[in-house]
Amino acid sequence: MADNHSHFQHLYFVLTGIPGLEQKYYWMAFPLGAIYVVALFGNGIIISTIKSESSLHIPMYYFLCMLAFADMGLALCTLPSMLGIFWFNYKLIAFDACLVQMYFIHTFSAIESGVLVAMAIDRVVAIWNPLRYGTILTNGVVCKIGTVILSRAVCVVFPVPFLIKRLPFYRSNILSHSFCLHQDVMRLACASTRVNSLYGLIAVIFTKGSDSLSILLSYVFILKTVMAIASGEGRLKALNTCVSHICAVLIFYVPLIGVSVIHRFGKHLSPLTHALMANAYLLVPPVLNPIVYTIKTKEIRRKIIQIFALTKITA
Repeated sequence: MADNHSHFQHLYFVLTGIPGLEQKYYWMAFPLGAIYVVALFGNGIIISTIKSESSLHIPMYYFLCMLAFADMGLALCTLPSMLGIFWFNYKLIAFDACLVQMYFIHTFSAIESGVLVAMAIDRVVAIWNPLRYGTILTNGVVCKIGTVILSRAVCVVFPVPFLIKRLPFYRSNILSHSFCLHQDVMRLACASTRVNSLYGLIAVIFTKGSDSLSILLSYVFILKTVMAIASGEGRLKALNTCVSHICAVLIFYVPLIGVSVIHRFGKHLSPLTHALMANAYLLVPPVLNPIVYTIKTKEIRRKIIQIFALTKITA
């Protein structure tokens, strides 16, 4: 019997929307669609503005462009399954499609974490040695940093789908979320998942663990540098350049920490809480990051105003 099950896998997994609110999916579909429109439109505007505005062709905005790409990637990863559930009540996802979605969700999440570190380094250089900012963070250096961030994410997450693929699944095929996450799929396996758990822990420590520590150390150095500035106005001006990045860090890491804590210690909590936190983890950064950077960047605000003005003229 064990041999018969050893290589068995479900053809499909069943995704879960928001438990207890199934009767309201029709009404939730519209705000959910609006959330995706804001995420894709907002990040698209950031990318196009940085591309077209020569004044934004500096490392700080190149890294912001990378962040916008990561946010768009995260939004597009969850878009098909989320809208399938809330718009069409379609909850099935093929096993291999689930693995592909899982891979890209975790990859784009790792990319975003890496980009936040690069943005912290950018702020360190800008505040510590502003006169050499352009000579230290050249276009070549920015490209190399981007390549390292991408390569790390791709390589670290690459084994995850194969570690899942080797496991047998012949009992429940009902997932806890509206998309596929490694820990959620792993818990349905009918064999030991020790290797998966160990690799997942190593991957998290190597990416988000080391990244969060790097960001923390960067801001310790920034604060030390800022405190050495003689004038109060100069200190405020230096710290003001970090506000957007601090917001982006909080937007990414607060939901991530919340999901991790609930997954580890919140097994007694309702499925609704787990679902809402997981959705916030993947939907909040792509929506809020463009809003934060639009508020802080006049070129992006001007671009949005131009688009709305053009829309009114054509209408």
